[in-house]
Amino acid sequence: MIALRRGTDRGTTRIGWLNARHSFSFGGYVDPAHHHFRALRVLNDDRVAPGGGFDTHGHRDMEILTTVLSGALEHRDSMGNGEVLRPGEWQQMTAGTGILHSEFNPSDNEPLHLLQIWIMPDRKGHTPGYRQKAFPAEGAAGKWQVVASPDGVDGSLSIHQDARVYQTRLDAGQGVRHELADGRGAFVHVATGAATVNGHELVAGDAVKVEGEPVIEVTGTNAATVLLFDLA
Repeated sequence: MIALRRGTDRGTTRIGWLNARHSFSFGGYVDPAHHHFRALRVLNDDRVAPGGGFDTHGHRDMEILTTVLSGALEHRDSMGNGEVLRPGEWQQMTAGTGILHSEFNPSDNEPLHLLQIWIMPDRKGHTPGYRQKAFPAEGAAGKWQVVASPDGVDGSLSIHQDARVYQTRLDAGQGVRHELADGRGAFVHVATGAATVNGHELVAGDAVKVEGEPVIEVTGTNAATVLLFDLA
């Protein structure tokens, strides 16, 4: 079973400095048909104007992943971390028993484009944690690169859930495949460019939910960045 989730059908938040699209219910956008997919709770596609950002706010009992597609994101949190996240890097926070943080676009003239992802943890009450890691571009060129996993395989960020997050960067006509084990599902999201997934044509912002399919085949229609979530 493959269910399309078109980017144009996602929820929206638009305020002065933020233009956000929500694949799942978030904030004032509530959609019972798209509240979550397995353990994947949030996938927000945010565009932040220069100088804009999220003031200090709290999270609890969630695994939070962030990747920057263009621009830069400045992060500060209650654990004392203060970092700038740039394209090619991923950030992982275990909110656990509670964390406060803020996120801003530090540039005076360059917009910021990021994806923020929430994955429900295997249990409540984990100790809060933070990690940031750069993933070499060549590691995702024409192949799947694991960026988050429960066991930190291949240098990926460790999360408290039976979920693996992959990224790939494809040229036009270039393809990758992913075998999906029995009982597992996948959410495949086109972050940039355009690609086909098992024959379905997708553009940036589009996604598919996949269940009961043994193999997922992704081919770049033009240059594309694609994320795949393999979920229990």
